[in-house]
Amino acid sequence: MNEDIFTWNNLLFGIYPYVCLSVFAIGSWIRFDREQYGWTSASSQLLSTGGMRWASNLFHIGVLAIFGGHFVGLLTPHSVFLKVMGDIEHQYLAIVMGTIFGALALIGGLILLVRRFTNRRISATSRSSDKFVLVWVMATLVLGLSTIPVSIGHAGHGDPRVVTAMAEWIQSIMYLYPNPAYLEGVDTIFKMHVFFGMTVFLIFPFTRLVHIWSAPFGYLARSYQIVRSKKVKYQSR
Repeated sequence: MNEDIFTWNNLLFGIYPYVCLSVFAIGSWIRFDREQYGWTSASSQLLSTGGMRWASNLFHIGVLAIFGGHFVGLLTPHSVFLKVMGDIEHQYLAIVMGTIFGALALIGGLILLVRRFTNRRISATSRSSDKFVLVWVMATLVLGLSTIPVSIGHAGHGDPRVVTAMAEWIQSIMYLYPNPAYLEGVDTIFKMHVFFGMTVFLIFPFTRLVHIWSAPFGYLARSYQIVRSKKVKYQSR
């Protein structure tokens, strides 16, 4: 039994991450090279604007903040973090920020999800992949939020083990010395969240998520536009 668990742990957290990352990178490149006309966010705002702006903004702000928090929190070397804060402070910071931005993403995502499935025009023009990826991302988000009570329990007992184990594991993956043993003692809810999160990278090239690569970051530093009025002013002589 222990050997089976060890094997599955190695497969899911030692091999599967590289499968997901490989498909993510190669698939995105092939998609861009061969299917540029399908490289789009496939926005449905023109079909229905009701609640779209609020929902989209809340969802995107929440998701981007969570991704940024995961990126910094998990990939920063432990020795560097200790110069700024202790492990328990790190865990409480992750709990607070995860709760705030997770709630924003959840509210926005639920509105988008209901809209995608219940609005006839949007549902009829949506691809199956559009619906699937939204459901999968929302499931990943819900699992992430479900880890918060567990994290609070660990933090309340002064145990930062989960945060440090997750960080050590993902760094072992990214720095090419995979060590799935870091996650052997981690709560199941965290492992489920990790699995769903990794799978987002696996399905990424086959969905509308590819539009993330085309994010208009230059928009923030763009030059002012000169706009002329359509009204023509006549001067009397």
